[in-house]
Amino acid sequence: RALGHPDPADPGREQDIGRSGTTLSLINGGSAMRVADEAYPGASPALQVRQQNPATAGNDDWKAGAWDAEGMSSLRAFRSARGATVMGWFKMTGDNPALNSNTPNPSDRYNAIGLAGVLSGTSDGHAVRALLELIQVNGELKLVALGRRLDSGASQTFAAEAPWEELLPRGEWVHLAATFDFRDGTLALYRDGKPLDGFYVTPGDPWELATTPAPHRASPTDPRGIKIGGSFPQNTRENNACDCRVDDLLFLDRPVPAGAVAAEYQRMTQSP
Repeated sequence: RALGHPDPADPGREQDIGRSGTTLSLINGGSAMRVADEAYPGASPALQVRQQNPATAGNDDWKAGAWDAEGMSSLRAFRSARGATVMGWFKMTGDNPALNSNTPNPSDRYNAIGLAGVLSGTSDGHAVRALLELIQVNGELKLVALGRRLDSGASQTFAAEAPWEELLPRGEWVHLAATFDFRDGTLALYRDGKPLDGFYVTPGDPWELATTPAPHRASPTDPRGIKIGGSFPQNTRENNACDCRVDDLLFLDRPVPAGAVAAEYQRMTQSP
């Protein structure tokens, strides 16, 4: 989904140009969140997300998403899905990770930076089925793919080896993709169409592939929504804010192969 298609009835909402028809809310910033900054030649306006008042305990961070406590029927393709893919363009524009506005320590920072993901079927607005983000791994912030096959189960994380500042340098548009195969427990990360070296964080069998019958798929529930640039798209809490810009997000109900990720990147960046 490109992020330059305002709802004619409400410019603070973003129309979906994909198949699902999932309208996004531009939370706390409305139409001011759309900025003229092309991720690649011919791209639509980008979406600016960021924390507004980091020194104040509040709930006014700019983020985007969709939420329904009963599950979103427009995201039904992710019900019992065999996997997922999350991809899009990201550009770090400020100081990350953000100051933690939920603690009394004025120098405390969040341990994660939210990029984009699909929520689980029982999510509180934070828990996900498939997510691209940066999170602390063994005391070091890492770019990760984080997925949860079962709503009631544990997540698995695949972390990129390279330092996150090299993968997402400030002021530079980068195309990222994460794939999740719920059938065999594999995850992958890509940057500018190329696979990234990485490692699995959680040992054992967090997706319960060995103890549940095949075929292995996601829980038979509709995701409760999408989150972009932070958590809690129902806007009840500020958490893991990202000072960054986002464009051309794509959420798929299947894990695409490496060749498809490369082709998508090349399609957008090749000269007309």
